[in-house]
Amino acid sequence: MRLGIRIFLVYFLFVGLAGYFLLNTVREQIRPVVRQSSEETLVDTANLLAEILHDDVKAGTLNQSRLPEVLKAYGSRSPGAQIWGLAKNQVSHRIYVTDAKGTVLLDSSGEDLGKDYSKWNDVYLTLRGQYGARSTRSDPDDESTSVMHVGAPIIDDGKIIGVVTVAKPNSSLQPYIDRSERRLLTLGLGLIGLGLLIGAALSWWLARSLRRLARYAQAVSEGERAALPHYKGGELAHLAQAVERMRTQLEGKAYVERYVHTLTHELKSPLAAIRGASELLQGNDMPADQRARFAGNIERESERLQQMIERLLNLARVEQMQALEDEQQVALAALVDELLLAHAARIEGADLQVRQRVPAGLRLLCDPFLMRQALANLLDNALDFTPEGGALLFDLERDGERVALSVFNQGQAIPAYAIGRVSERFYSLPRPGSGRKSTGLGLNFVAEVMQLHGGALAVDNVDGGVRVRLWLPVRRIS
Repeated sequence: MRLGIRIFLVYFLFVGLAGYFLLNTVREQIRPVVRQSSEETLVDTANLLAEILHDDVKAGTLNQSRLPEVLKAYGSRSPGAQIWGLAKNQVSHRIYVTDAKGTVLLDSSGEDLGKDYSKWNDVYLTLRGQYGARSTRSDPDDESTSVMHVGAPIIDDGKIIGVVTVAKPNSSLQPYIDRSERRLLTLGLGLIGLGLLIGAALSWWLARSLRRLARYAQAVSEGERAALPHYKGGELAHLAQAVERMRTQLEGKAYVERYVHTLTHELKSPLAAIRGASELLQGNDMPADQRARFAGNIERESERLQQMIERLLNLARVEQMQALEDEQQVALAALVDELLLAHAARIEGADLQVRQRVPAGLRLLCDPFLMRQALANLLDNALDFTPEGGALLFDLERDGERVALSVFNQGQAIPAYAIGRVSERFYSLPRPGSGRKSTGLGLNFVAEVMQLHGGALAVDNVDGGVRVRLWLPVRRIS
């Protein structure tokens, strides 16, 4: 299972469980909180009525006053109120009054007048100077039939002469509880969903960042050139920098070892030629023409060493680069024309036929210095293998999402054993006519420059000669 999925599942489990327990806890608190608020209101109402009814209870004229009619009228009222969007169309308070013995003197419902309520907690406790309240179900098996009762003492000269109780059915509060629970559930699920989306995004970002770093490490381990992923601070940035430092140290060590080995091998031949020619030149009896020939050998081998050193330095610089440092829009046709002009003497001396068919308005996004060196090496190589009177053709090809600068030179085909090795470092074929080899670094340099630009070097035998193509992503062409 992928790391991102594992992180998301852990986050999902944590957020889901935390959200469930939080919602459940809050939901369980809604019902008692609403009932506590209602009970507090009942206490106020009962105590207010206790003061209002004091005189009638003391005088025994409770049923002789207008109070029974008032309570009856109260029970039939329809408030038509909108309380936070919920309609209230009937009153729900029941009010009854008992004497000091607990006998019901007045009942707004008219049901229990004259009955003994002295055993009910609201009356029993209040008559004994305590807080009297109860919650009683009309149907013991149905919680929704529960009714809250709160009693208040009617006091005369410090003596309790009666109790007034205000009752309210919990069913009248249920719509408000249900609405609060629905809103809480909707809001809670929304927040959990948002939290999961954020968690999914964070998991995706972290997994993507780690995959980029893993791909970079994999590419480096396979010897490919890859750009170091960029992170804005934090542990990932430190990890990426640590991986890059490790790569630099390992590559630097391997690079030096490889170059010392190959350079030592390649320097043996020209140094041996120079040493042999110099030893022969030390003799005094050598004819002048032989002396001139050996001196020429020393000069040629010295020049070859100089070219090898210069190209090695350029190649080393390119191989150590992980990404292009200076990208600009360059007119490709103008760059090719500039190089052809620089080699005009050599082209005219060999009577070569050159055709340049790169579109004049085409621009290439590249490192101008590296691209110029790569094309110069490519042109040098083509001129070396094109016979007198031969042809050179510069053209542009396109294949899907990539485009190529194609260079065709008329001449002999590359041997089958060498076609796959021409871009290897220090690998070179004898030049037609002279039989001499080059440094073997030109096409290797071109291949490295192409990799830096996200492209590739391709060398093929075609009818009448050799075609070299520099493949580049089409996004670099405009």
